[in-house]
Amino acid sequence: MHDLLTDSSGNVPVGLAPLEAVLTDVTNHYPVLEWIRRSPAARLLARLAQSPDTLTHHALDTLPPDANTSYVRGLLVTAGVLPPRQENLARLETWLAAKLAQLPPHHVTLVRPFAEWGIVKDARRRAARGRYSLSAYKGDCTDIRVTIRFLAWLDAHDLNIRDLAQAHLDDWASTHPTQRTRLIPFVRWVHARHIVRDLEIHHRPRQLPGTFQDEATHQAELRRCLTVTGLPLPVRIIGALVRLYALPLTRIVELTTDQFHREAEAAYLTLDRHPVLLPPALATLLDEQIAQLPAPQPPQGRRHLRLPGAVPGRPRNPVGLADQMKQHGLPVRAARNTALMEAITDMPPIVAADLFGISPATAHRWSQLAANSWAPYLAARQRSRP
Repeated sequence: MHDLLTDSSGNVPVGLAPLEAVLTDVTNHYPVLEWIRRSPAARLLARLAQSPDTLTHHALDTLPPDANTSYVRGLLVTAGVLPPRQENLARLETWLAAKLAQLPPHHVTLVRPFAEWGIVKDARRRAARGRYSLSAYKGDCTDIRVTIRFLAWLDAHDLNIRDLAQAHLDDWASTHPTQRTRLIPFVRWVHARHIVRDLEIHHRPRQLPGTFQDEATHQAELRRCLTVTGLPLPVRIIGALVRLYALPLTRIVELTTDQFHREAEAAYLTLDRHPVLLPPALATLLDEQIAQLPAPQPPQGRRHLRLPGAVPGRPRNPVGLADQMKQHGLPVRAARNTALMEAITDMPPIVAADLFGISPATAHRWSQLAANSWAPYLAARQRSRP
């Protein structure tokens, strides 16, 4: 490791000394040796060590945004060489800058202020609350992409944005049915600034959830998560959190150790702003998971994610995690739908929204579904029992 990080003067730069200490202070050195010999990320780190003054987030942002750059950035942040940052927000800002550089000037005059004030500003607010997830980043990028495509469509039809009429918007929406919802933020933004007249573009009708579990299956899978030691520990924790608290994977992977705490004989997990009482079996699983995490590195107080991913300091990918859960016979979507429906039937929608961190509109929609569809389902289930 010393040879890898040595610069042209034959010394390890002072700023990289913490990284050298982190990577050599391990019980089993063989994985680190294998990483040094074979990993492209290690070779990238060696090149960066030759110019330690360029070891900044900004310098890394100029490199190809691939897995190697992400891995090296994670190492540097974990070791305290670089300050931590909200990575999904930073990716959005970097992606936007690159996208704007590719646009014609008359598109930039609209896309830049819309993206900065209509998208990025809200993303910064959510990131400050620790709620800007990978899925939110992807959604915001899609909103901007669809806006760019819409402006290109206007050009192709020799239309100026100020000439946009309802008939034009309806024409575009009918030929781009899968993108119409993503254009709503831009339409609202240009209307609020009196760039266009009063126009309407509606959300596509929301599809009601159709995948649920019967109670016996739901409870059996929960018992598996809490009692079957043959399952991987992260799988057991995720499965229980989905079935008890209807948490989506995008939120579970972002949970940090400081959201879990014990008081006297009870254990709590803070969801959004509210501590939720945990079953003792799940609290024990979380204790075991936290005990397996490496000790915090400088700067002091750095929080470790409960479910760390392949990139140091970054969480697991929710998509890959969903596949893993399915492989272990613990599907996520049906279990979450069932847990959320049961919660909605037991408490007012606004309480469920506040507790689980979903929007009031979503909670209200689920409440309507519970009143209209869940009662007959429960009645039919009761009649089918022996």
